[in-house]
Formats: sequence, C-alpha cells, structure tokens
Amino acid sequence: MQRFPTLLLTATLSAALLLGGCASNLNGSSYSRDDARAVQTVRLGTVESLRPVQIEGTRTPIGALAGAAVGGIAGSGIGGGRGSTIATVLGGVAGGMAGAAAEEGLTRRQGVEITVREDDGSLRAYVQEVDPAQPLRLGDRVRITTVNGASRVVL
Repeated sequence: MQRFPTLLLTATLSAALLLGGCASNLNGSSYSRDDARAVQTVRLGTVESLRPVQIEGTRTPIGALAGAAVGGIAGSGIGGGRGSTIATVLGGVAGGMAGAAAEEGLTRRQGVEITVREDDGSLRAYVQEVDPAQPLRLGDRVRITTVNGASRVVL
C-alpha cells in the first residue's frame, strides 16, 4: 500500500507536465516555426475599438487521457476485489472528464478583439491574446501583418 501514494503522485505530476506542454502563445509577438522567415503582407491602420474576449483552451485527448490515468490509479486503491474494479472504472471516467476540463481551463487565454480602420478604408476586426509588452490603445497606429493565413496586430 506504500506504493500507491508514490504512484498517484507520479501520475499527477506527469499529467501536469503534459497539460503544460499544450499551452500555445497567441499574442502579436509570437510566431510559429513555419512563420519564421516567411514573407509577410503588411497593412497599416488605426485602432478604432478594443474589446476583451476569452480565447477558449485546447481540447485534445491528452487532458482526458491523463485525467483518466490519474483517476483510474486513484480508484484502484479503493476497496478490494470487485469493488476495486468498479472504483477503478469510475475513477477513470471521472478523471477523464476532470482532465479534459482542466486542460481547457489551463490553456484558456485572455484575449482582445481589435477593430482597425485600415488605410484603404476597410474596417476589420482581429482577435489575439493580450500582450502586456505591447498594450494597444484607441487611436494607436498599428501594423497588421499576415503570414500563412494568420494575422496579428502590432504597434
């Protein structure tokens, strides 16, 4: 029975590390490996409005699988015989649901919808993660860079 707490701790830490690796950066300063050294289209404009939004978190099988593993391990330590089997299954199901919700919550980001009046007269809105290094304000002159179909608004 001494092995159980160690096994549970190991599984929990592994799940946390897996979920931490799921987080991606969606602010105006981050670029994917594919975007690096690619030619970008640049347009200029003026910020007309800013609205806070939530960018939903990722939903991959990793969170559910990690949660199911932790829940199953935790459930297996309850009871004996057939009761242990039932607890393992229930722990796995509950852990899977909790793991999926935890992944989505851990990877959710605070975003901003930026409405820009571009110099050609068009009005467009862009959503990106809030970037404390580049706080945008109404009336700011900005550059809209687009590469591989993804646009970002930068000062």
